[in-house]
Amino acid sequence: MLDLKFVRENPEIVKQNIKNKFQDSKLVLVDEVIELDEQNRAAKQEGDALRAERNKLSKQIGALMGQGKKEEAEELKRLVTDASDHLAELEKKESELDEKIKRS
Repeated sequence: MLDLKFVRENPEIVKQNIKNKFQDSKLVLVDEVIELDEQNRAAKQEGDALRAERNKLSKQIGALMGQGKKEEAEELKRLVTDASDHLAELEKKESELDEKIKRS
């Protein structure tokens, strides 16, 4: 099993060690794990940003409802729903990427 932190920090060392042991046959695997890890980290960062935005919008909805601005609150609710749907897709992608990395 590859240590992802070590691979992230030393991809060329990992590739050279694999090349020495397996005569290039496993280099594609290292590249794939690095790519999957990068995609996974990007998805997690986007998910964190969406969660923060969703929380901010939820607070704004509460304030608007308290001020009797129902139409504006409904528009923000739609944005929160859209963000939540996108977040669910990202979380699914994160999970799939985690599984692929574990299998590698």
